[in-house]
Amino acid sequence: MTAAGDPPGEPSGSLSRRGIVAGALALAACGPRANSQPAAGPALALKDFALFPFGACVQASHLEDPAIAGLLTRHVSQITAEWEMKMEYMLLDTGGFRFDRPDRMAAFAQAHAMRLFGHALIWYAQKPIIFQDMAADRAAFAAAYDRYITAVVGRYRGRVCGWDVINEAVKDDGSALRDHMWSQALGELDHMTRAFKVARAADPVAPLFINDYNLESVPAKLDLYQRLIERLLKAGAPLSGIGCQTHCNADLPAGALTRTIAALGRFGLPVHVSEMDVSITRSRGLLTPRAEREAAQARLYAEAIQAFCDLPARQRFAFTVWGMRDSESWLVRENRNDAPLLFDGQGRAKSSHGAVIKALAARRKAQG
Repeated sequence: MTAAGDPPGEPSGSLSRRGIVAGALALAACGPRANSQPAAGPALALKDFALFPFGACVQASHLEDPAIAGLLTRHVSQITAEWEMKMEYMLLDTGGFRFDRPDRMAAFAQAHAMRLFGHALIWYAQKPIIFQDMAADRAAFAAAYDRYITAVVGRYRGRVCGWDVINEAVKDDGSALRDHMWSQALGELDHMTRAFKVARAADPVAPLFINDYNLESVPAKLDLYQRLIERLLKAGAPLSGIGCQTHCNADLPAGALTRTIAALGRFGLPVHVSEMDVSITRSRGLLTPRAEREAAQARLYAEAIQAFCDLPARQRFAFTVWGMRDSESWLVRENRNDAPLLFDGQGRAKSSHGAVIKALAARRKAQG
């Protein structure tokens, strides 16, 4: 597995990187139709154009599907567990652990020279029974909290490139931090600081992230998120990376992603565009022709890539899309008419894929 921050390797075959980039730019220059790859050959590989790790989320069952596994091995250099490295899967009601599916993902990543990103240790939405049963006993609760983080981070020490330690700490409207089991038992800020310190003790090397969503669409949330990061750093939390989930709707105004990624970059820490997708059906103006919404979707993917590339190289931790094919997306499970990803349900590259390739190729060409 490549080390954290290492760019993907050179593409195999007789074509040079320069030739592939030139070809991608030529295709893109032909217009939107050219963004779909010819049926005679596979889509251009995303990881071959990125100057940083390019990732996707997975479930363990996806790795057993040759079509999905083939897309992953061709296009990405990093995988994130969609949900099977959260408490909801790994922590049993008895207090024991279930590591079979995370272990399969770790083995897949290692076998294919990919990075594995750990997602997520502490999430406000989860209320494991074992913690509920000891909520009145702060000392016991704190000890169990520490044991959980230590066990999980320790098991994957040396096998992950980083962890989302605190996930979604800010309310949707940006008015306050969330109130939940962890904050009630251990303190609003203290439970976060504690989680970072325990995770760092269990793995002295892996970058430790905070992660949240709607930062590009709710200015108050972005502001509070930044203030939270400042508070954690001031409190001595070994926070070493910032996650921006980037779940967007197709009607997001141009420039919002650019401003958000730039704002998070001011801390000088690695930034992870950690869960990107762009919903067609959640956007306002559903009377707008679908083709226009799909074009807006492609522009947003390109803007996110361009804004991420504008960060200093040392801050480009990874760019992760939240799934490979539309058919596996959580948004399509919510609304079967949505199509938020870079590949359709048959694994065919969409115009959004072409927009990403064009943006990546242009930046690579500009950097020589």
